[in-house]
Amino acid sequence: MRYAAEEIAKILNGTIEGDPTAKVSSFSKIEEGKPGTLSFLANPKYTQYIYSSGASVILIPEGLIPEEPVKATLIRVKDPYIAFAQLLELYTNTRTHPTGIATTASIGRQVTLGTNLYIGEHTVIGNYTQIGDNTQIFPNSTLGESVTIGRNCLIYSGVHIYPHTLIGDSVTIHSGAVIGADGFGFAPQEAEEF
Repeated sequence: MRYAAEEIAKILNGTIEGDPTAKVSSFSKIEEGKPGTLSFLANPKYTQYIYSSGASVILIPEGLIPEEPVKATLIRVKDPYIAFAQLLELYTNTRTHPTGIATTASIGRQVTLGTNLYIGEHTVIGNYTQIGDNTQIFPNSTLGESVTIGRNCLIYSGVHIYPHTLIGDSVTIHSGAVIGADGFGFAPQEAEEF
């Protein structure tokens, strides 16, 4: 995915200051910006970085007046944080994702699999589990027995989901997470014990 500043401004209903042809293909933190990336300024305490950032395009609030020259192309938007989230969603929706079931995946009995899904290498799917359409489960993950995973979920590598756990639609679970483990919080006692 590669967008010009003018395309991004149009998507976000923003105003450009700088090179409308500046191209970006990735995102960066404003303080770590690199050429070809887009960043944003949502918190005023990071304003100093718009002057030194290497990012090609920076989203800034409509009312911000830079006190020094800025190398990056600026796009003024009402709320840079929300605008950045919109771009992340657009980026996610335009990426192609893998589909299919790896040959090393272990699928239990009476499992219900949706369409257009991906199950990665060495993933274990327990008996009676249900997985919704367009869900991606990356390598080395384990879903216990009778787990339900909704549609459009993204489960990164090394996730463990314990038996009888229900995950709704459009959920992202990051690497190493354990879902469904014992525990209902802490119950304070009178002697300040838990």
